[in-house]
Amino acid sequence: MAAQQLPDGLHLDTLAVRTALERSQYGENSEALYLTSGYVQSSAASSAARFAMEEEGFTYSRVGNPTVSSMEMRLAALEGTEAAVATSSGMSAILLLGMALLKAGDHVICSQSVFGSVIPMFSREFAKFGVETTFVPQTDVAAWKAAVRPNTRLLFAETPTNPLTEVCDIRALADIAHNAGAFLAVDNCFATPVLQRPVFMGADFIIHSGTKFLDGQGRVMAGAICCTQKQRDELFLPVIRTAGMVLSPFNAWVLLKGMETLAIRVKAQSTSTLAVAQWLQAQPQVARVFYPGLPSHAQHELAMRQQSGSGGAVLSFEVKAPDVDAARKNAFHVLDSMQVLSLCTNLGDTKTLAAHPASTSHGRLSEAQRQLAGIGQGLIRVAVGLEHIDDITADLARGLNTL
Repeated sequence: MAAQQLPDGLHLDTLAVRTALERSQYGENSEALYLTSGYVQSSAASSAARFAMEEEGFTYSRVGNPTVSSMEMRLAALEGTEAAVATSSGMSAILLLGMALLKAGDHVICSQSVFGSVIPMFSREFAKFGVETTFVPQTDVAAWKAAVRPNTRLLFAETPTNPLTEVCDIRALADIAHNAGAFLAVDNCFATPVLQRPVFMGADFIIHSGTKFLDGQGRVMAGAICCTQKQRDELFLPVIRTAGMVLSPFNAWVLLKGMETLAIRVKAQSTSTLAVAQWLQAQPQVARVFYPGLPSHAQHELAMRQQSGSGGAVLSFEVKAPDVDAARKNAFHVLDSMQVLSLCTNLGDTKTLAAHPASTSHGRLSEAQRQLAGIGQGLIRVAVGLEHIDDITADLARGLNTL
């Protein structure tokens, strides 16, 4: 399972194209897709050694697959970690993180502004097994520090957050976690390693929903945890080979192809997103725009330091309305008026996608939880794609100008 031999010091753009397992005897240029569930063993003794993890080699695709290994190597190279472990979705990566790290009696501190499905994962599912979670304001470092207990095991944040693009100070949270003997996990889905590499700011684990920018064209579900080789071997592999939240070889191959254009896409989409955000700020029907690339964003300076001077490729905005019911009606009108953009809850696609978080990604939360997260009924999230900027703004204007 050796990687291709590459010289040291290669740039991220090159690593995204070249990092993979060694080519097979056939010398394929594009990474091979190994659609197999099992592997023929050379001898019973070798088979026993491989299943006992005493000898390198593939045994069963729930435990390992060459295409999946190439995808893991490539993502780890981009994030600057020793290793990565791929999973079937972004949420299954968080499930794996919890199953590997947490036990009854442990305590987690989590941002209250994270993706909607993460909140019930910690507050409801992990709580069934005796894990308690405290939710704190994403940007309040003092609140994170005050929430620490003797049994705190994990701090979990995403930055920027989905959908309000709040940015946390990764270095500060890493210091809090490590001073407490805990781990810091950072969801890097929005920024991607093109803009931000949390491991170099002290994060222990980097979480990805590969479904988003890593794929880049809305084709497959995927997730991953980036970590050290020791953490992969001792924490995560024993769980994943038993629980089976593994990534399929085909989906891994799609991500390999997607990561080859990751840097080009993210940079181009981020440039367009800033232009859309600036345009939205000037629209009289818009109450507020949430985008780290704007000087009006509360964490603009921090975002510029952490995210390579870019705000990323996702923004949100609130439509003006006199009350909650009108806000929902106005948001729906803008979304239903689109003729070019897609009404879709995914993000990171080459196509621009717009969604109503309060009724979709955060629809399962209580109203109180939504309010804590700042998710109002007039909020629209836009994940900007690769269409021409004038066509994107014109499509949003169809609804805004007819409110």
